[in-house]
Amino acid sequence: MKIIICGANGQLGSECRALSSEFKEYSFVFTDIEELNICDQQAVRAFLNMQKADVVINCAAFTAVDKAEREIEKAYQLNKDAARILAEECKANHSYLIHLSTDYVFDGNGQRPYLETDPTEPTSVYGKSKLAGEQEVIAAGGNAMIVRTSWLYSSFGNNFVKTMLRLARERGEVRVVNDQFGSPTYARDLAYALLSIAPKAKENIGVELYHYSNTGITNWCDFAKAIFELAEIPCTVYPVSTEEFPTPTRRPKYSVMDTHKFATHFQYEVPAWKDSLGHCIKLLK
Repeated sequence: MKIIICGANGQLGSECRALSSEFKEYSFVFTDIEELNICDQQAVRAFLNMQKADVVINCAAFTAVDKAEREIEKAYQLNKDAARILAEECKANHSYLIHLSTDYVFDGNGQRPYLETDPTEPTSVYGKSKLAGEQEVIAAGGNAMIVRTSWLYSSFGNNFVKTMLRLARERGEVRVVNDQFGSPTYARDLAYALLSIAPKAKENIGVELYHYSNTGITNWCDFAKAIFELAEIPCTVYPVSTEEFPTPTRRPKYSVMDTHKFATHFQYEVPAWKDSLGHCIKLLK
């Protein structure tokens, strides 16, 4: 089975590349902007026609949440238009598309883990552009799965875990919000899950929507404390409210997602967030 990874230099794409040697039954093609501009439909068409991939995993996205509030056109170009192009060209080539989305499609006013069937109401440009991408994948009418994930981190790229470790070493103290709740997700776990279930996913007809995050619930403040505990780095953590720590983006107060559908359909055991964080910290150390 041939798998194309788009956005191969990002956190998730890099994890797919790192894990590729464990999936010897697949052949991989890794692409990023240098090899393929997924916002250029003609280029995508020519590339997919040449490669004839069984599965395309779209890890590419405009994920700079605050920057998206200023660069609206760029956010929609990568999160919406590129999703449409990939979905249309995958359909034309009979390739199965796995498209990544986000917990930011919800408004964050929920009080129980969000189901795939719950209404979406994004409050940020990032969330709105990612929801628009989901809608484009559905409208294209091909065979695909949309996987929403949350609070992604990795030993690759820039993320909360690496930022906290850097600030701890530089300052010895941090201020972190304690009233936004979610589920941290280790990108390596997500990458392994997607590569593991790809053959079964390819059997799906139409578009299926799934949630995948590591299990368990925390807030950013307690997440930071866990990072320092596991890394054995002394750092004082001061809890603050969202109001005390204003950002250009209104972030969801509660964006925990129910992963039961993914776990049940693919008979897949999703790891707990703190266990996975420990694995990542060991790599970083």
